[in-house]
Amino acid sequence: MSYTVYLKKNEEKRILNGHSWVYANEVAKIEGKDKNGSLATVCDFNGRFIGKGYINHLSKILVRIFIRNINDEANLEFYKTRISAANDYRVKLGYTDCYRMVFAEADNLPALIIDKYHDIFSVQFLSLGIEQNKELILQSLVELFAPRGIYERSDVAVREKEGLPLSKGWIYGDCDTRVIVEENGLKMIVDLEKGQKTGYFLDQKENRFALRKYVKDATVLDCFCNSGGFALNAAAAGAKEITALDISKQALSDVEANAKLNDFENITTACGDVFEVLRDYRKANKTYDVIILDPPAFCKTASEVKNAYKGYKDINLLAMKLVNRGGFLVTSSCSHYMTFPLFESMLIEAAKESGRSVRSVELRTQACDHPSLLAAEETLYLKFFVLHIV
Repeated sequence: MSYTVYLKKNEEKRILNGHSWVYANEVAKIEGKDKNGSLATVCDFNGRFIGKGYINHLSKILVRIFIRNINDEANLEFYKTRISAANDYRVKLGYTDCYRMVFAEADNLPALIIDKYHDIFSVQFLSLGIEQNKELILQSLVELFAPRGIYERSDVAVREKEGLPLSKGWIYGDCDTRVIVEENGLKMIVDLEKGQKTGYFLDQKENRFALRKYVKDATVLDCFCNSGGFALNAAAAGAKEITALDISKQALSDVEANAKLNDFENITTACGDVFEVLRDYRKANKTYDVIILDPPAFCKTASEVKNAYKGYKDINLLAMKLVNRGGFLVTSSCSHYMTFPLFESMLIEAAKESGRSVRSVELRTQACDHPSLLAAEETLYLKFFVLHIV
């Protein structure tokens, strides 16, 4: 007999509005018995059906609901229909060579990430239930798209909270882990094995293109440059000189390879801790027309927000002092705990302390292939500000 989970009184409102997570402390009782990771039915306190999702007794998120019709089952056709619908949305918006095909909760497939890099998929299985249905998902991808290969990047800490080991490697096909894709008319080498996330930061794609109108004939500093997405877009838009700065030698090697691939000769690299390097530049009176800050998440839990705020403020304050008058600071945060209001408050404080006059000229979020659910604030995470230093 499968599990039936009954919520406490009034705990169903958030889920009925479209959120998929059922926390263990919201549950009144559980009836039935099945294996961990199986499909469970969720009801309100009075027994009214709410949805179905995979259960995991080891996780604070007890159930991740993704079925709202009582007659639906999570079989092959179900997955093919959901994945196909998710892909159709991206294709309709004009995505072709590289994009996020499935964005977990936002595509009603919680804990499943599928990214397309040319003819190869990079995937993450982030919950016990999704892990146990991996073969169905792989079969769906093969039957729908016939990819050349599927690479798993389930090497993220969230799996440990699900009681799962980290996993990485080819699960379909066996290809070169470095694949060339096209983004914004540029060629990019994506390293599926060693690259960040699933190989590349796809969520900044449109923001990288938006950078172009601010950098013509400018000296540009791309901080936390990773494989050089912003630097390459700056070069394509006619920037005079670009410095790509990162602490990772591998990242800088990727920048150099991508610059060569696109015949850009005005991109140089610098290796070092961004905080320390910016302080050194300040002491040396070194300035730039445009500075880009695209750091990794400074906070991954709510308890880390206070320290993260200090870190964001520190680095943005430093950057504001290094931008030439009339230039731009392009700054972002990818932590959903650092909310838009909080991030903006930090920038206001930094601007006051910098002694510079700062205008906000553009505010953006993640690319359209990373849609966010209004009912799930966790799915809206990327903040992207363009500030004018006047």
